[in-house]
Amino acid sequence: MATFMTTTRFEKDYALLDPSDKDRFKRTVKEQFVPDLIDLPRGGRFRPGLRVKGIQGASGILEMTWAPDGRATFEFGPPERGNEPHIIWRRVGTHDVFRSP
Repeated sequence: MATFMTTTRFEKDYALLDPSDKDRFKRTVKEQFVPDLIDLPRGGRFRPGLRVKGIQGASGILEMTWAPDGRATFEFGPPERGNEPHIIWRRVGTHDVFRSP
């Protein structure tokens, strides 16, 4: 299973989301992001609907789409348990998160 942590900025962003957006983000992570993440070491990839890709000009930081105007940024940190992926959630919200990913 993957491990996760959040930045202080992510926590502030998350607190500003309305309850339905919080629920949608959590569901997307649980039902789509995590299963894809677990398959990565075996040659898997993120499903196209998540539109996971690197952010231009922000080396090592990736973005994920979780709603029509819902975006989250993250990076891979060093594994905390064996070779399991470790995700650091950086920002969550609308396209505005790209101003300071």
